[in-house]
Amino acid sequence: MSQPAPVHARLGRLAELVGTWEGDGQGLWTATEPFRYHELATISSDGRPFLAYRQRSTALADGAPRHGEAGWFRPGAEDGGAELVLAQPTGIVEVHRGRWEGDALVLRATLVGRTETALSVTGVERRLHVEGDRLSYLLRIAMNDEELADHLAAELHRVTEASDIA
Repeated sequence: MSQPAPVHARLGRLAELVGTWEGDGQGLWTATEPFRYHELATISSDGRPFLAYRQRSTALADGAPRHGEAGWFRPGAEDGGAELVLAQPTGIVEVHRGRWEGDALVLRATLVGRTETALSVTGVERRLHVEGDRLSYLLRIAMNDEELADHLAAELHRVTEASDIA
C-alpha cells in the first residue's frame, strides 16, 4: 500500500482541512421549508499545491441524494489567502477568494457562473470554522441580485485523518 502524498508547504493553514468529514446539517433558506441532511466531504492532497474537494449530502428523513459539489482549495496570491474553485451538478460554478480570520476560513465568490437552466444564484459566501477534528460551516447565498441570506449550516467531524487518505 502506498503512503499518502505529503501536503504541499504552500498550502499553509489549508492543510487543516485535509481529511474525511461527516455530520449533519440544516437548511436555513427562508424560501423553502426547513430541512435536515447528512453530509460526507473529503478534502485530500496529492502533494501538489492544491487540495481536492468532494462533497455529497443525503436527506436525513429517507437517505435520498440531495446535493453534491466538487472542486479545489488553492493558496491565494497573498500570504494567508485562499481560493476555492468548484462545480455543482445543478449547473452552478463558483470561484471564491478569502482568508483565515482566526479559526474561520471566510470565502466570498468573485464569480458565480450558471447554465441556462440553473437557478439564478448571484452571490455566495462560505464560512468554515475549524477546531481540531470539528468543522462547522455557514453557507450564505443570494438569488436574483438580492442580499446574501443564510442557506445551510452544518457541523462535521473528521472521521479519517490526512494520513489515511490515499
